[in-house]
Amino acid sequence: MTIAQFIQYHTQIPINNIKNVLQLLNADATIPFIARYRKELTGNLDEVVLYQIQKLKKQYDELEKRKQSIIKTLEEQAVLTPELQEKIQNTYDAVQLEDLYLPYKKKRKTKATTARELGLEPLAKIIMAQRTGVIEQEAQRFVNKHVPDVQKALEGARFIIAEWVSENVWVRNYLRRFYDRHALIKSKVIKNKATENKAQKYLDYFDWSETLNRIPSHRLLAILRAEKEGFVRIKLEVPEIEILEKLNDKYIYNRRNTAQQIQLAIADAYKRLLAPAISTETRNKYKEKADKTAIGVFAENLRQLLLAPPLGAKSVLALDPGFRTGCKTVCLSPQGELLHFDTIYPHAPHNQTQKATETLQSLISKYNIQAIAIGNGTASRETEAFVKSIDFSREIPVFIVNEAGASIYSASDVAREEFPDQDITVRGAVSIGRRLQDPLAELVKIEPKSIGVGQYQHDVNQKMLKEELDTVVESVVNLVGVNVNTAGKYLLKYVSGIGDKLAENIVNYRQNNGPFKTRHDFLKVKGLGQKAFEQSAGFLRIKDGDNPLDNSAVHPESYDIVKQMAQSLQVPLQQLVGNKYLLQKIDLQKFVTNTTGLPTLKDIINELQKPGLDIREQVRVFSFSDALQSIEDVKIGQTYPGIVNNITNFGCFVNIGIKESGLVHISNMSDSFVSNPADIVKLNQQVQVKVISVDIDRKRIGLSLV
Repeated sequence: MTIAQFIQYHTQIPINNIKNVLQLLNADATIPFIARYRKELTGNLDEVVLYQIQKLKKQYDELEKRKQSIIKTLEEQAVLTPELQEKIQNTYDAVQLEDLYLPYKKKRKTKATTARELGLEPLAKIIMAQRTGVIEQEAQRFVNKHVPDVQKALEGARFIIAEWVSENVWVRNYLRRFYDRHALIKSKVIKNKATENKAQKYLDYFDWSETLNRIPSHRLLAILRAEKEGFVRIKLEVPEIEILEKLNDKYIYNRRNTAQQIQLAIADAYKRLLAPAISTETRNKYKEKADKTAIGVFAENLRQLLLAPPLGAKSVLALDPGFRTGCKTVCLSPQGELLHFDTIYPHAPHNQTQKATETLQSLISKYNIQAIAIGNGTASRETEAFVKSIDFSREIPVFIVNEAGASIYSASDVAREEFPDQDITVRGAVSIGRRLQDPLAELVKIEPKSIGVGQYQHDVNQKMLKEELDTVVESVVNLVGVNVNTAGKYLLKYVSGIGDKLAENIVNYRQNNGPFKTRHDFLKVKGLGQKAFEQSAGFLRIKDGDNPLDNSAVHPESYDIVKQMAQSLQVPLQQLVGNKYLLQKIDLQKFVTNTTGLPTLKDIINELQKPGLDIREQVRVFSFSDALQSIEDVKIGQTYPGIVNNITNFGCFVNIGIKESGLVHISNMSDSFVSNPADIVKLNQQVQVKVISVDIDRKRIGLSLV
């Protein structure tokens, strides 16, 4: 099976499209570039499918590498037969491949290897042949100074048989299927841990049992976390009698007294070798499945967060609230540059309200502030109320900004490089302000799993998590596009074809030579050759440049087509861009070529209609209920405004303006059945919620969507 056939088997995509995608990937084309600018070759496949092809390509390559390693090892052991080699080469499942290799895999010393060293393998073969009547007489021939009696001889033979059974491909596959269908996952509390405070959040799992193939991913991860933290013990349980009967039926066809020896060997094989191995394998399989589900939820949340509405290029005053330590205050230019920093103390214990008021009024006027950003941490609501009470002589919108991960940024190498002379409190306030101006540009500086929109992000496979989240960041950055004359290197590095070094070189070029005038100026950047230009140019935008197409997603390779369109209408290029009436008059069929088809031409027209348009929505001011300051103020039956700040596969969490977010369980999201909370709500969505339960001791609030 070729790599293209392997991918087609898993995706059902036409094989020619797969071959074209593989050719592009092998030529170092990125997924965003392929999805956007090579639609004719891929059959208009979207990014999701393209990333799937990329993963399957990696899986196939790793499988082939493993096959060659196994074959080489078997050759060195002189046990590779043509039949075995053919089986290995025709296997495209990693588990089945390891099953084929298992009998030949070097093992630490086992009971079976010891028995073989004692010369008991012929006796094991005699038992399995099931032709002798009195096996004890046969076993007597194997008694010697190392094998003192018949029982020891039979025991050694059974160890060898048990290993044969445990390494049988059919047996292992049967048990995998059986565990998939029938396994229960059970958890029991560790008695001396039950009364610990931290254990109480796992109270539901102190005596829990559930069918493994039906357990939701979030519950499995919660149980596994409880086990990891030492509060419960977990085991998988299956009907053992049914398994042993099936294995006995497979191996025993003659009811002579050899049958008893085989039964004993099978029971030993299952309890000592197979059950632990298959149980661990099954558990790992479902853990990986739960990981993928949780990572998928995290990835979608991250995508929505990165696509959060930006305020845009406006001057901002940002406050990182606090009581005792005061409110860190910074003023930022429309480009996010730090203009001023200060600390005000409007709250107890200082109560310097008048001085804080005068400071803010002065800063608002001096730096022509157009919006105020307040972090949503400690003292957020009190600071919001204080700011809104001030007369600034003009209306200035106030925004509450999610500051999750801001402390991580403040102490990072990135922050130290940006603000080497400022302490972490100033850096944190700057991050809050910049998140309002452009969430995407600021959030790319923070490790995604620290942003606070995940589900069990510290419990899942970290390599898988990082790969998926990096993919999301890459996808969103290229979807939105980047202003090459204002973007920092941390944003630029995610642009298709750029990376860390070229991002740094772009910034250095800009500092030394001023802003880019045209996209073709990119080729003047050190190290940025034709390949990188091809991959990146369509995603790097130049506002107010010499060519209006440079501020669009139209790739430079298609500029001539746009010129031909303008000529066909006998209008200047500048007149065509943004003119929906003229664009609708273009007959796209006239511009179809061997390399440029209707998908690309339609994309060009759509882009020309709104060149440079930010696909993200406009940010909206939101106000929490003034009646809420703490969880003690929350009343059952009351309705409050809130913002969705996290989505899981069992519901969503809503910030209603206090420290504790409330949970809208999936069952309380709609009157009709909901299979996926993400179908109902989006991150940062403004909603109305009704309180259905409050547990002050456990700091839990139950909500329903109104």
